[in-house]
Amino acid sequence: MENLIPTPQNDDDAILALLDNMKHELGIFMDGVLRYLGDHPDLRVGGKQIVHSYKSRLKDREHLRTKLARKRSQGNPVLPEDLFRRVTDLAGVRIIHLFQEHFSQIDRLIRRKVDAGDWVLGERAKAYTWDPETAEYFRGFDLDVMQKPTSYTSVHYLIRPREDSPICCEVQVRTLFEEIWGEVDHQINYPVPTKNLACGEQIKVLSKLVGAGSRLLDSLHRVHQSDREPGA
Repeated sequence: MENLIPTPQNDDDAILALLDNMKHELGIFMDGVLRYLGDHPDLRVGGKQIVHSYKSRLKDREHLRTKLARKRSQGNPVLPEDLFRRVTDLAGVRIIHLFQEHFSQIDRLIRRKVDAGDWVLGERAKAYTWDPETAEYFRGFDLDVMQKPTSYTSVHYLIRPREDSPICCEVQVRTLFEEIWGEVDHQINYPVPTKNLACGEQIKVLSKLVGAGSRLLDSLHRVHQSDREPGA
């Protein structure tokens, strides 16, 4: 007799099938977001592109399966009917810039697209940071600022083509220094935190160096700009 009792395995198989069916449309929308932000002519200052680099990715089946298992182990399982509401990073774009002060222009460009009705924010954008000075900077924008003990710094937008669409692209905006920290932490300390005390401490130290490096870059940029002003 066919087993009609729902099981975690049945749910996961159904969810992975939903991902397979939606992957093409997710990719098309993600590519449009990436090109709009990554190459936009308005993101140029002094003839130079604000965006240092950009990347995108579609979550594959195995990473999604791992995420589903992790949520289930935390007592927060995802059901097939909840997939596109609960898992909002199936498509992801990362925009990397050099100077923190240029974040305002990237944020303005995203808001302009939303105000025109071309995109919809799935929720209020969030700025994650451990650093009080960076948190204070982000409070000057229309963002929910979350100070986290994990040393992570990034701004996240959930972008949909329309309010009722299941398609969602998570856009992460961060500096190049913050990207370096994030890549190191992702390999050593995520999604399962390292149990090596020395590694954990060194990751925290690296975050402090990243914060200092970002401030130094902004200071260098301001000095350079003042030297180029007429009469300087």
